[in-house]
Formats: sequence, C-alpha cells, structure tokens
Amino acid sequence: MFDLEVFSKTDIGLVRSENQDSSAYSVISSDCAWAVICDGMGGVNGGKIASCAAVNYISEYISREYRDSMDDEALSQMLTSAVDGANLAVYKLAMEDYELAGMGTTCDLVFVRGEIAHVVHVGDSRTYSIRDGKILQITEDHSLVQELVRCGELTPDQAMRHPNKNLITRALGVSHDVHIDYIEAEFCEGDTLLICSDGLSNFVSKADMVRTVQENRGALLIDTLVEIAKRHGGHDNITVTVIY
Repeated sequence: MFDLEVFSKTDIGLVRSENQDSSAYSVISSDCAWAVICDGMGGVNGGKIASCAAVNYISEYISREYRDSMDDEALSQMLTSAVDGANLAVYKLAMEDYELAGMGTTCDLVFVRGEIAHVVHVGDSRTYSIRDGKILQITEDHSLVQELVRCGELTPDQAMRHPNKNLITRALGVSHDVHIDYIEAEFCEGDTLLICSDGLSNFVSKADMVRTVQENRGALLIDTLVEIAKRHGGHDNITVTVIY
C-alpha cells in the first residue's frame, strides 16, 4: 500500500540574480500525487513570468479538472491538455508585451497514481526513476546537444561538458503549438521519482543522485541535492522535487 510523500525545493544558486524556476505539487491521496517543475527563459523577467504562468495554469487546471473516476486514457488527456493550455497562456502573455517576446519555459509534469507515473515533458528539465540503487532517466532532453548524442556525434559524457548544452529545441510559450512528450513509467513501492531543472542535472552526477536518495529522506534529501549542485558550481537556478 502506497503512502506517497512529496518534497520540493528551489534555490537561486550562486551566480544568477533571479530565480526563473517555478514549481508546485499536491498529494491528492495516499496513492496519488503530482508535481511540476518549469525552468523559464527570457530577458527582462520573462523567464520568471513564463515559468510562474505555466505552473499556475497547470496547478489550477488539475485542481479543476481531475476526477478520481478518470481512467488512464482520460488522465493522460487531461495532463497533456493542461500543458497545452499552459503553452498558450505563456504565448499570449508574450504576444501582449513586446518586452516579453521570445520568453518560454521548460516543463516536467509528473502525476503518480497507483503503479503508474504519467510524465509530460517539454525542454531539458528531467525526470528520473531510482529503484534498488539504479537510476533511469525517463525523459529525453529536447536540446541541440541531445540531437548530437542521438546521431552519435557526441557521447553522453561529452554532452555534459558541451558549451551549447543549454540550447533547447522545445519550450512552452515560444509558439502557438508545442510538441509534447507523454510517457508512462512503472512506479513501485520503494521507488523514488526525482524531477529537476538543469541547474541540478548539469551539476549533480547520476551516481550522486542515487547515493543521496539512498542515504537521505524528506527535506534532508532535497537540501543535500541542492547543496551538491552548489558545491559543484551552482551556476544556474536549482529546483528539485522527489516523490516516493
């Protein structure tokens, strides 16, 4: 029997003057919870506005539309509709203010119900599953560097150090339509789902993620992950959420 818990933290890091990450979560019942992380981009506060608008839209949409009676197909449609709507909401804000033109945000929305984790993904924020000391990256980055990895022109280790690793190919809010990845992953008792912005994944190795999850729980777990990212440079905003 599940008794889901969610812990989340965001940190400005050591270099940036503003935190453009936003996040939210809710535990609906003992076996049902969701979390969303958005990492904004755009000058003149655009990134913060984009990520906040997307998180607020998604949070309100799920609160309004979710029903316990939904089957998995209806749930997947509801989640993708929430992210589609967030894309339009951010896009409209950008169209209404020339100073916000070009702003956008990544989005990882994870909805756990029973033994399935429903993941909706746009951009280069990431969702990992950690089980029995092993880590699986559920999402695939929508980035130029990931395209080079897929084509065999870069190794994953080279991609981690590539100067253009932060250039993404998909984001919410930059156009009227967005291509969304929807993934279903198995979720078992004892698993940990780790959702994070690239301010964590670029500075914390998978081995460190696994070790930290094994050695810590709750607020100490996410505090430790953030501190590792800062110890390794902290050059970006850092946001991490765990569901277990």
